[in-house]
Amino acid sequence: MAARQVKLVWAQGVGGVIGLDNTIPWHVPEDMAYFKKVTQGHPVIMGRRTWDSLPPRFRPLPGRRNIVISRQPDWTADGAESADGIDSALALTDEDVCIIGGAQIYTAAMPLATHLLVSEIDVTIDGDAWAPPIDDSWHAQDTGEWRTSEKNGTRYRWITYTRALPAR
Repeated sequence: MAARQVKLVWAQGVGGVIGLDNTIPWHVPEDMAYFKKVTQGHPVIMGRRTWDSLPPRFRPLPGRRNIVISRQPDWTADGAESADGIDSALALTDEDVCIIGGAQIYTAAMPLATHLLVSEIDVTIDGDAWAPPIDDSWHAQDTGEWRTSEKNGTRYRWITYTRALPAR
């Protein structure tokens, strides 16, 4: 049996900004559709602040098992399962999973990740949350072409990273 895939999924602006005031500081509908496509049918793991940032009508994210990491042992929400850390969240399922934020959760999960699905959004924005650095242990397996949003003209592309093979 193949090993489970642990995919970190995020969108980042120039400089690695992923958020501002617990929101995504841009709107690219095509990227939202991509996010739905790559996470649909998989458990999603997120921090409690990411859960809180989702519009109530999208909580829980439909078609996905929602696992929320919270430091509050009595935290509950309809449609979500609670875990106290990345390890306990991963222990709740043996399926391939998508980790969807936020910054602290990405940093904690980075050593366990098998894939990074990164949307690069061509905007320069001041933020207060950043993506984790992507070091030499990662290889850009698929670097998508730059596209332009039909809705607002924002440029974006999708990059898939996998762990680089160790040197022999």
